[in-house]
Amino acid sequence: MPTHAPKSLSPAMKRSASLGFIFITLLVDVLGSGLLVPILPGYIGRLSHHGISAAARDYGWLLSLYGAMQFLFAPLFGALSDRYGRRPILLISLLFTGLDYIIMALAPTLVWLYVGRILSGITGASYTAATAYIADISPPEKRAQNFGLVGAAFGVGFIIGPAAGGLLGAINTRLPFWVAAGLSLANLLYGLFVLPESHAAENRRRFSWRETSPIGAMIVLGKYPIVWGLTGALAAANLGMQCLNSTWVLFTTAKFGWTVRENGIALAAFGLIALVSQVGLSRLLLPQLGERRAMLLGLGVGAIECAAYALVPSGWMIYPVMLLGAIGFISGQATQGLLSRQVSEREQGALQGALASLASVTGILGPVIGSSVFAYFTSAQAPMRLPGAPFLLTAVLNILALGLAVRTLRRKPTARAKT
Repeated sequence: MPTHAPKSLSPAMKRSASLGFIFITLLVDVLGSGLLVPILPGYIGRLSHHGISAAARDYGWLLSLYGAMQFLFAPLFGALSDRYGRRPILLISLLFTGLDYIIMALAPTLVWLYVGRILSGITGASYTAATAYIADISPPEKRAQNFGLVGAAFGVGFIIGPAAGGLLGAINTRLPFWVAAGLSLANLLYGLFVLPESHAAENRRRFSWRETSPIGAMIVLGKYPIVWGLTGALAAANLGMQCLNSTWVLFTTAKFGWTVRENGIALAAFGLIALVSQVGLSRLLLPQLGERRAMLLGLGVGAIECAAYALVPSGWMIYPVMLLGAIGFISGQATQGLLSRQVSEREQGALQGALASLASVTGILGPVIGSSVFAYFTSAQAPMRLPGAPFLLTAVLNILALGLAVRTLRRKPTARAKT
């Protein structure tokens, strides 16, 4: 496997090509997951020969396994990328992601689908190497803007993935798996010829098994004064977003009587707004506000947005609230930009691994918490019927994140760590 991109590329061209590759890598990951959303429950039922209730339980376990694998393996991928470079980790991950989708496409029984999803979760942990790559090739003042690629990939994938999965699945249930495999392997070939290594040899650090566990990674990063507070704020905001995402369709159906079509349009609009915010709006606001104020503004707007979702009386009002919430998207990339300044160049992978592990935890806990809150406040036992209760909880978590961020930023300066 080649270790260097073609030497005919200028540094500027290499940086542009590299950012393009990272965007495509993240997009393929989101698209791959999105393609499976419409067909996975039915596919589970066919393989298990069980009814909808049993299939729903298997579906939940598959989602949890994916998050659990990312939680366990993200620090390992981050530590390996700090030691051996980002490029080999990304390329190996793309190879095994493609093979994983092939396994799921050919799965004769439900057991093989479980094997495939476990591998998906493991290889999906390469997100840590991708975000560390962005930190490597971005000047500190541009990192927050370039971290917007993550949100942009989410936005595009959120728009295209489920719709394409539904169309392909209508032709053949296994076809979305084959398309996802083809996208991953095509991106692997693209990376072999385009992607240079971003992590300089002098910045490589010793590999330590102690740091490959989620707890070990957090302990190592705890020596940086601002990391704990900002990471806690990011985790609280992510937990709220998971509560919101997991109950969106439940909420709009219960409160407004929305159909599948109406929810699909709203989710596509949400993805489009996320894309515009991460690519365009953030590039206007971040240089003007700076990372600190952008983070605080984004969290504050996010809290108002979620409370408004819960309380609006008519479904059409969701769309103006979405437009307001566009500002809220800048908080995540601003926080990542701030965090990347706190650790040395040797530990960018470790930082991203720890953040990915925390995101995986919120991905496991958020749907459970959000759906439980929704179930209670729409039940006969609730003191009042409030389908938007999970959204109010998300607003509270954003306020908690805002308070934690303010306290952290006041206590310590955000000077960049020495290398």
